[in-house]
Amino acid sequence: MAKKPENLSFEESLGELERIVADLEQGDISLDDALKQFERGINLVRNSQAKLEQAQQKVAILLKQDENAPLSPYAVEGK
Repeated sequence: MAKKPENLSFEESLGELERIVADLEQGDISLDDALKQFERGINLVRNSQAKLEQAQQKVAILLKQDENAPLSPYAVEGK
């Protein structure tokens, strides 16, 4: 059974996304399997984006050199 996206590292998610894209590009899978893979890919992307946003927050906090500053939702430009 595949791990939940939130339990994967960023690198593991990226690797799985690359595999999913390759499988979908080949076109050798059924429509149902393609939809399942696409859904998995979307979940991986969303989770990876959240991890990147958390990393950006940590970097911003470290640059301020205020280790007691709380993390807060990161506002992504264009949203």
